[in-house]
Amino acid sequence: MLSQDLIRMGSYLSVLCVMATWEVLAPRRALTASKLCRWGGNLTIVVLNTLIARLLFSGGVVAVAAMAQERGWGFLNLVDGPVWLEMGLAVVLLDFIIYWQHQVFHLVPILWRFHMMHHSDLDLDVTSGVRFHPVEMVISLLVKGAAVMILGVAPLAVVAFEIVLNSTALFNHSNVRMPLSLDRVLRYVIVTPDMHRIHHSVDVRETNSNYGFNVPWWDRLFGTYCAEPALGQLGMQIGLEHLGPPVCLNLFMMLRFPFVSKLGRYAGRTQS
Repeated sequence: MLSQDLIRMGSYLSVLCVMATWEVLAPRRALTASKLCRWGGNLTIVVLNTLIARLLFSGGVVAVAAMAQERGWGFLNLVDGPVWLEMGLAVVLLDFIIYWQHQVFHLVPILWRFHMMHHSDLDLDVTSGVRFHPVEMVISLLVKGAAVMILGVAPLAVVAFEIVLNSTALFNHSNVRMPLSLDRVLRYVIVTPDMHRIHHSVDVRETNSNYGFNVPWWDRLFGTYCAEPALGQLGMQIGLEHLGPPVCLNLFMMLRFPFVSKLGRYAGRTQS
């Protein structure tokens, strides 16, 4: 348990440092809000989420995978195949489930209330990738736990998926500039920052696109892919237009955000 925790933490901090440095050296967009305020709120919420996950799910999703493997539960525990194939299939299937979970959080009003906090960030950078309300985090853990049990995902594959998911979330939320020709090629295998940034546009049509975290295949396959924002990457406004004057949220404001904010427009609907 300790070794896999160290591996996950090491990979997380490494990607965070690399992307934060890249943002300083080659930013894609000019920031509009105080970085100190935003980083303070975003990083304190991830610390709180980590503590809550430890208290409620002591062994995490890996413990669920170990139990399923020991008892022979799940589809992948019923078939015999190469380890590398089972791990690859498990990671792809879990990513597919996360894609649909993301869409559900946009479609269901009560879930959108909590996910909306993620979209309330005034800018988009590497710390936006960990900005999730604790309620959404708990629901996500329950969904992943159920998926792991049904699929019969091996513990090692769960660790691999979590490392990939955390790393790509930090990467594709980053405010980094890369050659457009490279971005076009990478979009066939991974969600790039320019691709995912469109999902954080105030334009509801763009908000309800590019749901993928790791790979872009599901968006392309199910018609939710958007190649470019209407106003371009530099002209596009980030955040939630219906909230009024932009406000940088601290930890307390983030926790109460779903209970005091208007729903605005989501998944093509308008709510007060």
